[in-house]
Amino acid sequence: MPLTSLGPWLGRNTPLLLPLLLASWMAWRDIKTQRIPNYLTLGTAVAGLGFQLGCHGWGGLWSGFLGLALGFGLLILPYLLKGMGAGDVKALAALGAWLGPRQTFFLFIYMGICGGLLVLFVLGWRGILWSQIQQGWLFLRNLWRRHQPDPKTSTHRLPKQKIPYAIALALGMAVLFWHGLGY
Repeated sequence: MPLTSLGPWLGRNTPLLLPLLLASWMAWRDIKTQRIPNYLTLGTAVAGLGFQLGCHGWGGLWSGFLGLALGFGLLILPYLLKGMGAGDVKALAALGAWLGPRQTFFLFIYMGICGGLLVLFVLGWRGILWSQIQQGWLFLRNLWRRHQPDPKTSTHRLPKQKIPYAIALALGMAVLFWHGLGY
């Protein structure tokens, strides 16, 4: 990006700077404690709704509530299936209050892409990527055949790997910041 276009780009993306910093704080806390504190998600949501109301009026407040609901709705099923923690759900909902529904959906997509890459990286770093791929392939093969796996041929289950998924949220927010609001 040429230096002359940095000013207008930053001006357009300034509303995303604070949510990016908050997402980074959430990621840091998730790495450090394996939790995203409620004060951080609640504070982010309330500040996001305040931002929407202050900058865009009642329509912005409505947009903030829609973004919050969409962020919650997009991750509640993975949470119920024990695929992620409640803090991750609350974090996307809180950022949704800042972003509104359209940008929350884009954040969800970017977060998913970054999360997939993060999972591959972490499993590779821990030296268990290949065994997890084999286990996934066996699961798909047995699903295709529609029968339960034979205990003699199935691989033993590895313990569930915890990954601080707020890192993917922060990386997704960084991508959204880079791309801008897109209005």
